[in-house]
Amino acid sequence: MTAKANTIIHAPSNQVLVTKLRHADSYLTRLRGLIGAPQLELQEGILISPCKQVHTHFMKYPIDVVFLDKHLTVINKIEAMPPWRVSSYVAVARYVLELPAYTAQYLEPADQLRLETR
Repeated sequence: MTAKANTIIHAPSNQVLVTKLRHADSYLTRLRGLIGAPQLELQEGILISPCKQVHTHFMKYPIDVVFLDKHLTVINKIEAMPPWRVSSYVAVARYVLELPAYTAQYLEPADQLRLETR
């Protein structure tokens, strides 16, 4: 079994964005996402793949949603997406990174992210 990356780095600044990364890459883990999970802590996130749209139904807290292409380049983001909402469909997205609310504020379209195992 290959180890999955557990860290995400903001490449332009070399700043660590996530140190505790969950992967949602099967039908069931993508379907569940953060439903029923406790609120994400600082530097915690979930990477959903493949993913072009998310919802926050049944959640009790807002999250930041970052849409990424196949190269982990930021395409779009939603800051503090409230519970019971559905995002826009982002056709070119390959991944969605869900983060604690207000932690993706410095990410901009075209920013490159990097996965690492530490």
